[in-house]
Amino acid sequence: MHSDLKIRTKDYALSVIRVFAELPKRTEAQVMGRQLLRSGTSVGAQYREASRAKSNADFISKMEGSLQELEESEYWLELLAESGFVPEERLAAVKKETGELKGIFVSIVVNAKGKSKNPKL
Repeated sequence: MHSDLKIRTKDYALSVIRVFAELPKRTEAQVMGRQLLRSGTSVGAQYREASRAKSNADFISKMEGSLQELEESEYWLELLAESGFVPEERLAAVKKETGELKGIFVSIVVNAKGKSKNPKL
């Protein structure tokens, strides 16, 4: 699972980079795009940091950081679509992946929090 998520989060970052590269050069689109670029590429970086966590609490904190970046990415994707800068269908795949990664990361955090409460598991 670890290597799959490592690859998947990097692929996610690459898809965000491609969205950014295709944005109109208008100031508004570029500002939102840079925000998306920052948050979308941070997901995998934080996931990699989590995989090297020194404790369960550190792991949970870094995974929750990845979740925050996914939430923020979702917001910028919504704004880009709803503002009309990017057609909804162009963002459909990256929005779907954002939702799927959020679900996976929530599950991982919930399981990790459960283990910290029941260390014998």
